[in-house]
Amino acid sequence: MPRPKRYVGNEKSKDFAGSLKRLIKNLQPWKFLMVLAIVLAFVSAIIALNTPKLLSSLTDKIALGITPKQEKLQEIAEKIGANFQEEKMLEKTPLVLASTEISEAEKINFTLALKELKKQENDGNAMEVLKTIPDSILTILLEEIKLEDTTIPVEDQLQFLHTMADTQEENFLDKMDALPSSIAHLVKPSIAIDEVKTLAIFIGILYLISALFHYIENFSMTTVSNKFAQKLRTSISNKINTLPLRYFDRHETGDVLSRVTNDVDMIAQNLNNSLATLVTSITIFIGSIVMMFTTSVLLAITAILSSLTGFVFMALILKHSQKYFIRRQEELGHMNGYIEEMYSAHSIVKTYNGTKKAEEEFHILNDKLYDANCKSQFLSGLMMPIMNFVGNLGYVAVCIVGAVLVSKNVITFGVIIAFIVYVRMFINPLNQMAQAMSALQGTVASGERVFEFLDEEELKDESNLTKHLDKEKVKGSIEFKNVRFGYDKSRTIIHNFNAKVKPGEKIAIVGPTGAGKTTMVNLLMKFYDIEEGDILIDGVSIHDLTRENVHEFFCMVLQDTWLFDGTIEENIRFNQENVSVEEIWDACKVVGVDHFIKTLPGGLNAKLSDNDTVSSGQKQLFTIARGMLEHAPFLILDEATSNVDTRTEEMVGKAMDTLMEGKTSFIIAHRLSTIKNADLILVMNEGDIVETGTHEELMQKKGFYEKLYNSQFESFS
Repeated sequence: MPRPKRYVGNEKSKDFAGSLKRLIKNLQPWKFLMVLAIVLAFVSAIIALNTPKLLSSLTDKIALGITPKQEKLQEIAEKIGANFQEEKMLEKTPLVLASTEISEAEKINFTLALKELKKQENDGNAMEVLKTIPDSILTILLEEIKLEDTTIPVEDQLQFLHTMADTQEENFLDKMDALPSSIAHLVKPSIAIDEVKTLAIFIGILYLISALFHYIENFSMTTVSNKFAQKLRTSISNKINTLPLRYFDRHETGDVLSRVTNDVDMIAQNLNNSLATLVTSITIFIGSIVMMFTTSVLLAITAILSSLTGFVFMALILKHSQKYFIRRQEELGHMNGYIEEMYSAHSIVKTYNGTKKAEEEFHILNDKLYDANCKSQFLSGLMMPIMNFVGNLGYVAVCIVGAVLVSKNVITFGVIIAFIVYVRMFINPLNQMAQAMSALQGTVASGERVFEFLDEEELKDESNLTKHLDKEKVKGSIEFKNVRFGYDKSRTIIHNFNAKVKPGEKIAIVGPTGAGKTTMVNLLMKFYDIEEGDILIDGVSIHDLTRENVHEFFCMVLQDTWLFDGTIEENIRFNQENVSVEEIWDACKVVGVDHFIKTLPGGLNAKLSDNDTVSSGQKQLFTIARGMLEHAPFLILDEATSNVDTRTEEMVGKAMDTLMEGKTSFIIAHRLSTIKNADLILVMNEGDIVETGTHEELMQKKGFYEKLYNSQFESFS
């Protein structure tokens, strides 16, 4: 069985550029908030891009604060080493040789050491030579050193030389405590607390500003999206009241409701999330690449190449998974349609013993959905692990290459920290941009559907009509003059309808299905505009009266009952504030539903809902009681008693005769036995009146009505 197309959402737009342009145009009243949100999103992205460099600086300051001051250590070593230069040594040699505290053997060794020192000076082994010189000679050779505000005496220099002579690079930190206080004061690690604190506070302030901007951005976009959705719903609500009935004849109710609810909600949600996200993601993506290359070209290439490797796998998975997602939606639609079909016709399936066949088809559809769902979910489930893999691969590559560069003093440790953040910034925006573009596509598609609805042709403007009939003064005469009408130009329903109805008459309109009975009532109510001819109410053309004025004259009770969630009193009183409770009870007594109401807890205050066990006949009696309270000169009953039993129908018919005395009523009925007492019966066939008269007159003619009347009893013969 063919089923109507269902709108799922996120479908492709027919004219993306045109619809997007119109969507932006409709957002003009809130352009300030939108621009503010976009600017704040851009600024937040810029802040986010700069904080890694600040974090890098903070890390470097802390790292420098926990390591010895190499530059001071180098400076002290150079100043001490200056005493052992050749010129200085030659200067001090006479003092050494003249000293009585130095033995002759030590003097000879010193002379040999001078020669060896001169030989080893260029080989970098001078420290090994200095070890052979005794402290008594070194005391003469060394001089006090003044560095900054600290004076390093000779004895501290001697201690420094002995400590450094036995110190390797890897155990240097262990020897720090062995250094003399004058030197340790200069070279021991110390964190610049004030600088670190200032930088940390500045970074914290930037994060707070970014958070504040993000909040204002979200608040602005939430305001824009909700205001825009409110505007759309108001426009749709106003539009519904101006659309001709023919629009609802051509469109499914579910489709109209989907535009009011699903499409508007999708616009609001996606507009709130996608626009600012798109701006932020693009800014961060481009900015992260720029910042990486300005920080370290080699690490930037490493991070991008490692990340792109993962995205290649992602692209392959997306390519293969898309067909399964489409198939899943199709199979879901098929199964939902089948369940809806079987559920609505459950009694028929049971009656014809079709349960087994229905279950077999359901299992086939369910298996297809299961297969498509498993494949799509399996492939989509790989996305997050791959995203994690891409991120981790980037981190690992940056750490490995970064460690090598740090060991060669090409970059600092803080650069690695910054790059780890940049890698995350580079990867996340790609996914966010894809989601934002998908959401934007869905937003435009939904906006297109809403705009299509708002662009529908409306009812003719009646602001130029000045004639008005007072409801209280209308006598109740109606004349149809050469009425011609068709729902489209290729198919005429009413050909040449002519009839005169006197005030207070009870007019029955009968005929086979498709004869045009309900169409005539719709024309009379001005739900449709007649193509040719005229309808006169008390001699005034319906063309000269507004629809609202015409609707005042009529009260309708239809075959389809309409009750809303609320009390019985609210349902019967609908849109009639001046009706008293006594009048409501009187109307209920006339139609015979008062006893049923009294059995309910709360009586007239009893709540009605779709879950209540109220029969169709009882619901119809409520709508008839509602119609009786409308003091209109015309009453239209379109199969109004089709849902009540014969006894109730007879009782309601008598009540109608009493209440409608002096007023004009139109009754459309298929059960001709219910309109025997009509003042005039109009027999319609193929859009024309073929016979008119009372029941007795028409039966005596032995014509179309007589055949129609007798046909309802043939099934019982």
